[in-house]
Amino acid sequence: MASPKKNLLIIGSSQGVYGGIEAYMIALAEAASAWPEYEVKLCFKIVQGMETVDNLINSARAACPDVHFVRRGSRQLLSLIRWADVLHVQNMPPDIVFPARLLGKKIFLTVHNRRLPESNLHNLIWRFSIQTADQRWYNSNFVWNTWEQDNKAANSSCVPTVCRLPTGWCPPADRKGFLFVGRWIGNKGIEELLKAYAQNQFNPDEWPLTILGDGPLKPTVLGLIDELKLTGVRMPGFVNDNQKEQYMASSRWLLAPARTQEDLGLTPSKPAAWAYRPLSPATGGYPKPVDRKP
Repeated sequence: MASPKKNLLIIGSSQGVYGGIEAYMIALAEAASAWPEYEVKLCFKIVQGMETVDNLINSARAACPDVHFVRRGSRQLLSLIRWADVLHVQNMPPDIVFPARLLGKKIFLTVHNRRLPESNLHNLIWRFSIQTADQRWYNSNFVWNTWEQDNKAANSSCVPTVCRLPTGWCPPADRKGFLFVGRWIGNKGIEELLKAYAQNQFNPDEWPLTILGDGPLKPTVLGLIDELKLTGVRMPGFVNDNQKEQYMASSRWLLAPARTQEDLGLTPSKPAAWAYRPLSPATGGYPKPVDRKP
């Protein structure tokens, strides 16, 4: 007699747009949906004040047949937690972890964000929340070391959240220009990137600058492009994974000029598949530069 299926809930907080954590959750749900031993549901808990946009909705529903978008403290959220036998939770939101623990559920955490140094109530609650998990997977050694500095727990490990390994290829001789991939938000270094591009006066035919994505910084970006009179900047907007892969394969350099310590740096980890390196700071969870020619 076959064993009954387990109910697996893949859940995490989201600002309602397609980003790195959302991409990881979607890839995980797509893979798990093919496992015969699990019944899978994918749930995004939308942050207060944010709304879900089409790029996230369409991407999630294309990968998993059972997708939910809920609010904090809602009946729908508690109902999904009750339904699950196993929860794979992104980070350690207490309104998901604590009810799941009280209901006797198995809890597995993928921890995407570093521990902040401030000693306030929020951080203390999250510190307690992370300790209740049956298993913790930190997405980089940098993040892991902020939570478990000296003694690593036996039920913790480092597992980079690389969603899909690229498969496309473009001959190096056919590659052109620079590429930026990410949300257009503060501290991503987009303004500095545009100023540096203008200062170096690159040939726009041979060295175009392609900026993928979108976000609240868009008016600032467009205004700066006009102010600097840049002609070599291309902005395709939000693209799907296949299109993103084509852009990455056909570029000479991937640029990741963040002004803050990134927890993982998921996108800068991918150029190795095309035998080139990103230009990124050697801080935080970014891939460390290797001692060889590009």
